[in-house]
Amino acid sequence: MPNFKVKDEKLAEKGKLQIEWAAKHMPVLNQIKKRFTKEKPLKGFTLGACLHVTKETAVLVETLLEGGAKIALCGSNPLSTQDDVAAALVKEDINVFAWREQSTEEYYWCIEKVIDKKPQITLDDGADLVGTIHSKRTEALPKIKGGTEETTTGVLRLRAMEKNGTLKYPIIAVNDAYTKYLFDNRYGTGQSTIDGILRATNILLAGKNFVVCGYGWCGRGTATRAGGMGANVIVTEVNPLRALEAAMDGFRIMPISEAASVGDIFLTTTGDTSVIRKEHMQKMKDGAILANSGHFNVEIAINDLEQLTVSKRTLRANLEEYTLKDGKKLYLLAEGRLVNLAAAEGHPSEVMDMSFANQALCVEYIAKNEKLPTRVHLVPKEIDETVARLKLNAMNLKIDELTEEQKKYLATWEMGTL
Repeated sequence: MPNFKVKDEKLAEKGKLQIEWAAKHMPVLNQIKKRFTKEKPLKGFTLGACLHVTKETAVLVETLLEGGAKIALCGSNPLSTQDDVAAALVKEDINVFAWREQSTEEYYWCIEKVIDKKPQITLDDGADLVGTIHSKRTEALPKIKGGTEETTTGVLRLRAMEKNGTLKYPIIAVNDAYTKYLFDNRYGTGQSTIDGILRATNILLAGKNFVVCGYGWCGRGTATRAGGMGANVIVTEVNPLRALEAAMDGFRIMPISEAASVGDIFLTTTGDTSVIRKEHMQKMKDGAILANSGHFNVEIAINDLEQLTVSKRTLRANLEEYTLKDGKKLYLLAEGRLVNLAAAEGHPSEVMDMSFANQALCVEYIAKNEKLPTRVHLVPKEIDETVARLKLNAMNLKIDELTEEQKKYLATWEMGTL
């Protein structure tokens, strides 16, 4: 039996049904799973994974298991674990340390339990597993061959480690694959964030002023979908190029200091800290709603909100009402954590199919390569293109191929106007 700690083992049957439903909508990963079952490319490897424990993650874990790996898994956010899925994975001989509504201490205890299993390859969502290994559990470093990172926030942290010389093993930035961020970050975050906000509040978006802080791929995906539901979208940015893009996509651009007084709903998607602070909260309308889709719960300055508050209460799941000293009420969703995973189910299976296909193939790539340089690597082009082709095939879509003449034309400089 695996070593584990989950909320309730009795939820396993329900979790199996959830995993089955996700697997039906993840054809690319299913194709990889079939090959892994035959070839066992991960035989002899122990994998340590700190990921959102969802039904889609379970399909990835099953794929890696079929590849011959031993796996230890913990959640990458205190509110994102689906307890029935965690219970189901225990029954599949996975060492699972995850349950919903963990304290900070419990969260890091679970990460340490994964490290105790002596992983040779790590899979991370946010780089907390890598960060803990490098800071508190350095004795684990010699055994680790490489790792993967799936989030924008995590890649930023890892590149900072690489820059200052503290990164001790190679990491593949799965987040930066085209078949990840152009789809997962844009379509996945866009849909699941709106889903989380609506499940927590059941408000009407049409006619509301919807403020999106940050116009990266997650921000633009959510802005597009909010606009499609009739919201008046306002974008705040610090990057002039992204602000210009948002303006030409048809959205209003203004600083958060101005948007604070007109917004009805505020969403942070920057990966940075203290994006919405005390001075902004003081300007907000009575009834303004605050949500976050960045990986960590630092984008909304919750300490500032607490300082302004005289009382608070929970009105419904994932919806807290803060009454400020002036009598105004502000509403915080999902404790300022990832609203799409804490208040909803995360990204749809179809889009996670590509992200997790990248994860599986990158883990295989690390396992097969003798020694990668210690730095943050891009996903190999052949893996990115393989995932795209497998997805097109699964969708019964065909594309053209270059003729020999076209290939020659693209490879030469002599042929110009004829």
